[in-house]
Amino acid sequence: MGSYHGPKAKQQRRFGEVLVPRPKYQRILEKRAYPPGDHGKEKQFRSGRRSDYGLQLNEKQKLAFIYNVREKQLRSYFLRARRQPGNTGDNLMILLERRLDNLVYRAGFAPTIWAARQLVKHGHINVDDARLDLPSYQCSPGQKIAVNERMRKNEHVMMSMDESVYTVPYLSVDRDSFTATFLAVPERTEIPIPIQDQLIVEYYTRLT
Repeated sequence: MGSYHGPKAKQQRRFGEVLVPRPKYQRILEKRAYPPGDHGKEKQFRSGRRSDYGLQLNEKQKLAFIYNVREKQLRSYFLRARRQPGNTGDNLMILLERRLDNLVYRAGFAPTIWAARQLVKHGHINVDDARLDLPSYQCSPGQKIAVNERMRKNEHVMMSMDESVYTVPYLSVDRDSFTATFLAVPERTEIPIPIQDQLIVEYYTRLT
């Protein structure tokens, strides 16, 4: 499944909020607090109340951007979440949070979800001491995620570890050994994502 390779700042300006917590994106939105495009400033002042569908679509697109998944893949996650017992929105968020590339990002081994996907795809990440190059792999509690030996001196990995902004209760990180242990399936309230997942459930429900 493909990865998004377009301009990250432009996407976040379209959403009107910083979704990738890096200083350069914060500065861009502070400097240009209006949507991208020739008529961005006009849209800022003319934008009235969005329709329910518009709100749902916006949240769905934000979620896909945050986790770096494409539409077909996100829809597949939704259908899987709906089949599981419990709240569909919570299930959806938990499935996305358990992705290997996301946990690599949360651990601080990569500065963004896109860089984390690249680390995994290039075979630089081990799970339980075995190399795994599948970004969508669903991690289970107790599994150990590690940067392989040859990448531990990589300047980008080291810088990312120093600048990491996330600490989540379901992931224990040992910075000295470049390893992280997935402790437990997270609760929805523990997942640091600014998304109204109920709107996404409503969006996909109306299509099925």
